[in-house]
Amino acid sequence: MKAAPAPRPAIPPAPFGDLSRAPLEEIRDIATGALKGHSTRSNADKRRRGMTMLLSHLEKLPGETWQERWEAGGFDAENAPSVTILAREASRSDGADLVAAVKMTFCLRVLRPSVSGFRANKFIRYSEPFRDIQNDPHLDDFFEVVDGHPTMGHIHKSRAKFDLTCALTTQGIALQDLTPSALLHYSLESKRLGVTHGANKNTNRFAALGAWQVLHRMGHFPPETPPTLRTFVYSGQRTIEEMVDRYAIQNRGVRQLLIDYLTRRRAETDYVTVEGLARNLAKHFWAKIEELSPGHPDLSLGHDLYDQWRAELQTYGTGSGQEQRKRMDPESIVLAVRGLYVDLHSWAVEEPERWAQWVVPCPIRPQDLKGFGKRRREINRRMADRVRTRQPLLPALVAHLEARHEFHAGLLSVARPTELGEEFTHEKRRYRRRDSIHDRRMVSLEKDPSVRITDEETGEKINVTVAEDSAFWEWAAVELLRHSGIRVEELCELTHLSIRQYQRPNGEVIALLVVAPSKSERERVIPMSAELFHVVAQIVRRHTCDGRKIPLVTRYDPHERTWSEPMPFLMQRYLGTARGVMSGATVLNMLGRSCKELALSNPAFEGLKFTPHDFRRLFATEVVNGGLPIHIGAALLGHLNLQTTQGYVAVFAEDVVGHYQAFLNHRRSLRPDGEYGEVTPQEWDEFEEHFDKRKVELGNCARPYGTPCQHEHACIRCPMLQINPKMLPRLAELEKDLLRRRKKAEEEQWLGEIDGIDLTLTFLRTKQAEAARLTHRPVVELGLPRPRRERPEVEA
Repeated sequence: MKAAPAPRPAIPPAPFGDLSRAPLEEIRDIATGALKGHSTRSNADKRRRGMTMLLSHLEKLPGETWQERWEAGGFDAENAPSVTILAREASRSDGADLVAAVKMTFCLRVLRPSVSGFRANKFIRYSEPFRDIQNDPHLDDFFEVVDGHPTMGHIHKSRAKFDLTCALTTQGIALQDLTPSALLHYSLESKRLGVTHGANKNTNRFAALGAWQVLHRMGHFPPETPPTLRTFVYSGQRTIEEMVDRYAIQNRGVRQLLIDYLTRRRAETDYVTVEGLARNLAKHFWAKIEELSPGHPDLSLGHDLYDQWRAELQTYGTGSGQEQRKRMDPESIVLAVRGLYVDLHSWAVEEPERWAQWVVPCPIRPQDLKGFGKRRREINRRMADRVRTRQPLLPALVAHLEARHEFHAGLLSVARPTELGEEFTHEKRRYRRRDSIHDRRMVSLEKDPSVRITDEETGEKINVTVAEDSAFWEWAAVELLRHSGIRVEELCELTHLSIRQYQRPNGEVIALLVVAPSKSERERVIPMSAELFHVVAQIVRRHTCDGRKIPLVTRYDPHERTWSEPMPFLMQRYLGTARGVMSGATVLNMLGRSCKELALSNPAFEGLKFTPHDFRRLFATEVVNGGLPIHIGAALLGHLNLQTTQGYVAVFAEDVVGHYQAFLNHRRSLRPDGEYGEVTPQEWDEFEEHFDKRKVELGNCARPYGTPCQHEHACIRCPMLQINPKMLPRLAELEKDLLRRRKKAEEEQWLGEIDGIDLTLTFLRTKQAEAARLTHRPVVELGLPRPRRERPEVEA
């Protein structure tokens, strides 16, 4: 579907008849009385005065109709001015009178403005007067559906109404004539002009997202129309021909060869890989060859031409000035080109009539392939150094995110019940609930309006609802990434259906996280730790509060360029007027913002950024250095090759390499070299038995897999002990006993004993505080899905 304005109807809507050539006095009288009963006398007088000024000016302009005069006055141009330019300099009311008048000319269908001409004038209220004047039953139904929408806030409802009435006004149609193509045209035009609500100089947003959603829900659009306008906004998958033709290859034979080659490769790989291969072969290889040697006939390259191409490959242009920068990985392009020549050689044996004419010696010399292993080791070294730098900073980042989330959540809980205009205190800081006209209006219209406050000490204005929402999702994203080791695209694809449970033979239930196929196209299951389960539970609780179900939304995959079916995605939130799934770019931007905030107080974060993939490498390092066999770690990470996992954990070489080599030496007697086998039942039993032995009186021991207790079972002092909140009374008993022993030691002057008891008390009270904090986390019903056969049957 292509964006296009709606065709002009044979009989355009005209609630008071055709006024395109009506005299000024008639239009003024209609405008004055059109909203009788819906406006005050002062507003009617304002429209009357403004109509006289506006139409008197248009009468002086050339044209037979009011529309022609409006266009001749420049009010419909690309950068159209507001009608307020007609106001007298000394008058304070002329501007408002003129805006009220032009609003009435639009509602009466006297004028049909462009989107630019319409949005040049700032209307406080437009949709309701437009609806009242049109007297359109279809439009009344739309307004009723919007008002009854269960999840839209008042602002989003207002925007949906405004976008629809603006689209009808600018295209001169009634609602029954509005097509998906016409609404899409209005959305794209608003984005192009930068007039969408919420757009600024740095970003433009798409208009009519909420209006589209409501119209689809009403059944106004054809059944095959997607439920969201974003389906048409984002480009879908390109065909092979479109991928190649992006780079304007002149040689038609080579163009067709590349299309045939990529078509065959497409059958055995995914879209992202083919798109990258097309870029390497069409843009970086052949388009560059044609630039160096115009009219080159075939794939046979001389040494001079090949050397020129290799030299050009080392740099690339960026920015409008085409600044030259060094290419970090030119070898990947060389390998892709070599693969083309090698594939043609082998395919020509199978199908000589199709491929043999293109078979020529590969220009890439054997010496050009030397050093690839060294360069790969250099890449691994850079990655290992990156993780070494970030691992000691991870606790500071996590503490910052958790503290910010807890602060804003507490601030919101205190501010929400506070009356408008009242002062309150949170964490020894004074705030005041804002009491503007907007705030009073939102409180009267919405059940749960946004909470806006002012910091009394700094004067900073804060939307606490938005701040808390942003802080929660940033905390949740980081916690999920660092406790599961999943990729950022897998994070965005998590749904309510990803939560499963497994019951062991001893009756213990283990929570599992099912990760959908991503890079390796292999589904995998991750046992959830207590920390991972907690963050998943918090996300589910946030979506299902007040007894609601997790909404079904669609997600756009920016790599495959496809839309998913509606699913209960976990990482979804409101994006403007509609719900959407968080993207990987959003997570990256959130992390960058937090690192900048931390850099103000922690110099180690100066110029440093975390990326989502950093948490995956940190997770791999932690589990393998903790003693988990590397093939189990590879299964958790979704790696098909153990060397890939080894590259991820190559951070502390003396520990990891030693552990890895010891593991290989032990397994060589049981398996051939290089074999990647599944986890055996015996290995899994040993894995479960280890966790059974980690259970102690006060909770759970978090010592590495396959290792005995290294602290002689002095659990209170051991940093590996994870306290069960149910054991808080037992900790209180231990504290009383230690205090009695300390009193006895003071009486007997056992100074060494006093030091030992004080150290134990310090550890005990730290664990008490941590366990007490866990008790504040409410129990969350995750609503685990059950197979149909387990659901109770409904009696007939």
